[in-house]
Amino acid sequence: MIRIGIVDDHAIVRTGLRQFLSDHVDLRVTGEGASGKDALEMARGGEVDVLLLDISMPDQSGVDALAAIKARFPELPVLILSGFPEAHYATTLLRQGASGYLNKECDPEEIANAIRVVVRGRRYISPAVAEQLADSVVGGTPGAPPDKPLHEALSEREFQVFLRLAQGETVGHIAEALFLSVKTVSTYRTRVLEKLKLQTNSDLTYYALKNGLIQ
Repeated sequence: MIRIGIVDDHAIVRTGLRQFLSDHVDLRVTGEGASGKDALEMARGGEVDVLLLDISMPDQSGVDALAAIKARFPELPVLILSGFPEAHYATTLLRQGASGYLNKECDPEEIANAIRVVVRGRRYISPAVAEQLADSVVGGTPGAPPDKPLHEALSEREFQVFLRLAQGETVGHIAEALFLSVKTVSTYRTRVLEKLKLQTNSDLTYYALKNGLIQ
């Protein structure tokens, strides 16, 4: 029996997933939560074998939650289930320790299969993500213009700072939330602006909205 924790701030999503997964004899939902804090509590309690984690939550982003979980419980598989298409987040989150990435519009049976894959210690890579990863390795189709988003060049911490800045958080608030100094966050901000070829926080917000990274 695979024990599953579902973390999504929409109750209707959690209910639908729980009902669907209950039809599989080898799967059982043993925990539910609506925030990154809930996800950490489930991981800490040791009562789940895999976490289904939404990327967009009220208290902290799924990016931050994933980083916190993997730092404390590196062996726990975390399967990202997001409303954003794979092209926006998948490769970045896989590099940061996610065991797989699924769009909420996927076939529900794919979720069950992905759970079984990641609980065996493997990564679940959908065909769309596999194509992205292959392109990043070989540089895309010969002769085609490069289309890799600039934000994929950001490090894990830079990506976290970028998303928070894009959502209007101040450097001081980010420093407090991520347990960093204001000077360090300012340095990350400078790097992010350079890598994305932007100048202001407003530019960061526009970039994130245009690329579907925030809602």
